[in-house]
Amino acid sequence: MRVSIEVNGRTTAGEVPDRTLLVHYLRDTVGLTGTNIGCDTTSCGACTVLFDGESVKSCTVLAAQADGHEVTTVEGLAGDDGELHPVQRAFREQHGLQCGFCTPGMMMASVSLLKENPRPSRREVREALEGNLCRCTGYHNIVSAVVEASGAEVDR
Repeated sequence: MRVSIEVNGRTTAGEVPDRTLLVHYLRDTVGLTGTNIGCDTTSCGACTVLFDGESVKSCTVLAAQADGHEVTTVEGLAGDDGELHPVQRAFREQHGLQCGFCTPGMMMASVSLLKENPRPSRREVREALEGNLCRCTGYHNIVSAVVEASGAEVDR
């Protein structure tokens, strides 16, 4: 099957088997490896991307379903001039990562959360990120990063 998907603002196209998952299309066809494959069972959220502006786990979407749609990956967050997105900057400033494996998915879910709720409480951040697992950080710094990205004062 031939698909055409706008990824990070540019049109991509490729021949893929019917059962190709979006995460594999992004990594193998488009060459964007920031979207990680963590579990293939929708449990970890490492593969979270924005699909027409909404966060989805790309291991649950077929590339064929994304045909004609817009996808944003972690590589598409920074500006054309290389300036970091506020969420990326906050994750760096608040040390919201350790090994970094979950970070792209956490960032994409956070961008989606802040679009829906520009000033979430710490509790709301934790609830919104429930579908994204981190095995290293304990989440405290991730939550602080999202709060900082919202423009709210971070409790230290």
